[in-house]
Formats: sequence, structure tokens, C-alpha cells
Amino acid sequence: MIAIPSGFSPEEYLSLEHDNTVRHEYRRGLVYAMAGGSDDHSRLAINFLTAINFHLRDGECQFFSGDVKVNYADEFFYYPDAFVTCDPRDRSDRYVKRYPKLIAEVLSPSTGKFDRTDKFEDYRLLESLEEYVLIAQDETLGNGGLWCGRYRDVTEY
Repeated sequence: MIAIPSGFSPEEYLSLEHDNTVRHEYRRGLVYAMAGGSDDHSRLAINFLTAINFHLRDGECQFFSGDVKVNYADEFFYYPDAFVTCDPRDRSDRYVKRYPKLIAEVLSPSTGKFDRTDKFEDYRLLESLEEYVLIAQDETLGNGGLWCGRYRDVTEY
């Protein structure tokens, strides 16, 4: 990932996002343009979202694809591949959610290390987060390419 020159405030980042067709993620003043995904990446994310959709039918929880941001304070704004929120406070902003219960990322060669390390540490700041799921495209992570980290406790399946 290559950052745009640093020093962005969260407000400047959100303004950039609003006026831009290219999506960016924000982490502590740095803004990163997001790369496009592969067909495998897309299929894995869609399959995961489909499974979540069947599970959440008619409940209080909502799921989102990689088009909606997850935010914590002024620390970060990320676009997870999929996430679930059950918190009513997340219904007021259509573009940014702050209380996800589950976050899933499809690993790619360019982002896999970041998703497993720094991004996971950032997500652990979210008190609402209970599950962090990593889906491998081209490697085995425990059971069927899935790795799941529980909030404040990491387990492998």
C-alpha cells in the first residue's frame, strides 16, 4: 500500500472520499488508495455475504459489503470486505459505521500482512467487535481457508 502524503485530518479525509471516485482508507493521518480486487476476491466476499444474509434474515443486525466504512475515533476509516453491526447507533450514518460485531477480510497478496497485523490491532480497539474473520484466497488458514480472531483473544479454526 502506498500512502498519499501525510497530515490529513479525519475531516479532510472524509471530504476527499466524498468528492472522489477512488476509494481510500485512512489510518492515523495517512490516506491509502485502495487497489481493485480479483475475481476470486470478489466471489469469496459475495459467498461470505450470502451466508451471512441467510443467517441474519429478519433480525436486528445488518450486514454490509466493502462499500461502507468502519471507523474508530480519529484513528482509522477502513472498508472491510464484509461486516455485521447490530447496534442501533449505526443506523444514523449511511456511510460510516462505528459498532461492528463481526468483520471479515478476504486476504490478497498486497494486503494480507497488513490485514493480519496492523489492521487487526486497529480493529481490536472497537469494543463492539466479537469476531474478525480472514478468508484466504490461495493458502490454507486452519479450516478451509478461514481464520477467526475473537475480540481480545485469538483462536484458529
